[in-house]
Amino acid sequence: MSILIHNCTAVLMDEAGTVLPGAYVTVEGTKIAWVGTQRPQGSFDQEIDGKGNVLMPGFVDAHTHVPMTAMRGYGDGNNLQDWLNKYIFPVEARWDDRAIGICTALGLAELIASGVTTIADMYGHSPAIAQAVAEAGISANLSVGGVQFCDGLDPDTHSDCVIQRQLTEQWHGYNDGQILVDASIHGEYTSHKELWQWMAGYAREHGLGMHVHISETRSEHEACLARHGKTPIQILDDYGVWDTRAIAAHCVYTTPEDWAIMAAKGISAIHNPISNLKLGSGIAPVPAMRRAGVNVCLGTDGVSSNNCTDFFGDLKLAAILHNGANCDPLAMLPIDALRMATCDGARALGRKTGVIQAGYQADLILVDFSHLNLTPCHSVLSNLAYAAHGSDVVMNMARGRVIYQDGTFATIDLERVKRELADYALPLLFPKQ
Repeated sequence: MSILIHNCTAVLMDEAGTVLPGAYVTVEGTKIAWVGTQRPQGSFDQEIDGKGNVLMPGFVDAHTHVPMTAMRGYGDGNNLQDWLNKYIFPVEARWDDRAIGICTALGLAELIASGVTTIADMYGHSPAIAQAVAEAGISANLSVGGVQFCDGLDPDTHSDCVIQRQLTEQWHGYNDGQILVDASIHGEYTSHKELWQWMAGYAREHGLGMHVHISETRSEHEACLARHGKTPIQILDDYGVWDTRAIAAHCVYTTPEDWAIMAAKGISAIHNPISNLKLGSGIAPVPAMRRAGVNVCLGTDGVSSNNCTDFFGDLKLAAILHNGANCDPLAMLPIDALRMATCDGARALGRKTGVIQAGYQADLILVDFSHLNLTPCHSVLSNLAYAAHGSDVVMNMARGRVIYQDGTFATIDLERVKRELADYALPLLFPKQ
């Protein structure tokens, strides 16, 4: 299918940070075919008038737990350990595949409506998540979040190793790469060296990426130092975990020595500013990591620790938080935050998206700049980083297909999802006493 998007201002997210008024963008199949300021010749199957809108690459949410949409606001107001042990873990023990599919669809709808076209998700029941992603139409790097709580590992029977193999065999490369499977370790503190070695080897043998929680809290980081005399980044490096394309979520307490390893190995740090602030975890040293050569991207984390996935909220906080924390108004510029949310996230996930350029994936969103919060516009980049909300997104095109437009979802039956959430998922997860 050929599509022409015209009469808009395009934020290309190229190296020059080009903002192109009067842009024409053509899409052929799943890819961007042409970008310019003159109407291309020929006819198109569909034309989209972008008058008054800004076209930009869809967002890359590089660290999510999408099904946790079900736990929005549940257990808030507790410290991390009480929150996990008294609220989150008991609910997670009740999941089944049907409830996972329902809550994943709900979470994906919220992400899509705020302009996300690609995610990296880590959660259990991964095959059910994959099915919901496939139907929704966005791209996803999916991982299991492997844990190991006892010494000794039999990969033939260990649940997360079994699911890792099943997920890879069934879904890796699905629909020309719409779904990619990553190997994963939930965290250093929830696993042992046998799982690290197995996951590292499996990733290497099957050409997979790696997804790990790293140094999210001070206690996690310091306990690792006490156990191993090394940080989580360093001890996992000893076991080959980073010998592939890898993403490290949070990185709040990482050190300059960690950053040197990350820059050398190409490990991307995923910044989750809202989650880290809400849970009192701290503030990741993003400007310092970037200066050290680390690729830093943006993620929402799960709704249980963020409460919503309006990606513009995380974008704005990432754009301003570090200026305040460093008492430097230039620590993070609008273009820096926008790159974290698009092209830098794409690089972290091994995907050719995040830039409006011929040959790239046609993952594109339109933002309505006629809305009050975006009027007037002295700087398109500043308005996107500081003033826009997910509700300003009027179109989401994923892989060349319009999956959301003017409040209507083309791939998700939202009324059915809400009905099944109320009738099945919530009673299962939160039974009345």
